[in-house]
Order: sequence, then structure tokens, then C-alpha cells
Amino acid sequence: MQQIRPDLWETATENPAPGLKTHAYLLTRESGNLLFYNTSLRREIEQMTELGGVAYQFLSHRDELGDSLLQIRQRFGTRLGGHREEQEDFSRQAPVDILFTERQTLFGNIDVIPSPGHSPGSTCFLVHSPTGQRYLFTGDTLYRSADGSWKAGFIPGHNSPEDRQTMATSIAGLRDLQPDLVIGSAFSGSSGFQEMRRGEWQEHVDSALERLLG
Repeated sequence: MQQIRPDLWETATENPAPGLKTHAYLLTRESGNLLFYNTSLRREIEQMTELGGVAYQFLSHRDELGDSLLQIRQRFGTRLGGHREEQEDFSRQAPVDILFTERQTLFGNIDVIPSPGHSPGSTCFLVHSPTGQRYLFTGDTLYRSADGSWKAGFIPGHNSPEDRQTMATSIAGLRDLQPDLVIGSAFSGSSGFQEMRRGEWQEHVDSALERLLG
């Protein structure tokens, strides 16, 4: 694992499909660490022990499901969070302890933002870090492409035509969040996260919407 912020660690790269890469991210917290997304790498899971374990694991959508959910749960007693729309999918892998249904704030500083479109239960998370920065986890609602731009996770054949407008509404709802760091789930470029200058995120969102709806 590599440390990318004082309270944020990135797991090693995984390649679940050709041209596709993923990471998970461990947010260290005095009241219990939180793992965003998922990793299947046992050595990374074991390193989390040295960082205080995993009290909670939040998945952005069902594509992040895997056998490692149970491994992480059994290793640390982790409580799993996911959206109610995908509860049936989640329950085939591991019990869901925290069900998201609407926009809410958990633990005082983590905004849960349902963002359907890529999948019915897609969810983004905005962390207001004690460091003063804001970390936005976009799942596959917006992903970082090979050219460094952020694009909508609309996949013809996987998504229906109706999903296009649903996703556009979800993406537009992220525009004014002003994140300092944006972190996708899957990506195809050199990195799954990007630091944002003031106003830069809005430009990325506008560009993604233009491509999606154009």
C-alpha cells in the first residue's frame, strides 16, 4: 500500500479486465478505519492490520463485489455498506450491515451520495477530512480515462438508453462539491485519482456531461 494523504492509503493495482485497473482506498480514522471499494490482494489486506484494521467497508456499486469481502469481514469484523437497490447482489457475497437509501452524512464527516446510472445502486462518497481537504470517491459514475479526462461510466450494452439521463442527473449533482481530490473505482489511465485546482472539477463535470449527452 502507498500513502497518498496523511489519512489515506491506496492498495496495489489490480487488473480485472484488459485495459481496466482498480484500487481500494483505506481512510484511517481514530474511531475506526474505512475501506472504500475492494481489493482481492491478501498482502494488502494483511498490511491493513498494521494500519489499524478495517472497521467499515463501503462499496460504490455491485461491480466491486468479490470473495475478499468475506475475508476482510472475517479478518477484522468489518461492517459492510452498500445501496439498498443492490442488496440482493451484495447478499450473495456477504451480509450488508449499512444500507444506503438517500443522501446522508455518516460519522459526522462522510457524505453518502446515491448516484444511479452506471448501476441502480451506484453511490459516491465525499469525505471531509480532518486535514481540511475533501476527498470525492466517484465509483464508476465518473472514471479517469487514459487521456486523464473524467468520463461518465455509461457503457452501451451494459446500460440501457434510459440510464443515460439518469446518469446525467447524478453527475450534475456532483458538480458543486468542490473536491480537492477525486478518486474513481476503475480507471484506464496512469492513476485512478487526481488533485483538483479550484474550479477544475466543474470543468471536468461539464465536459463529461457534454460527451454523455452529445
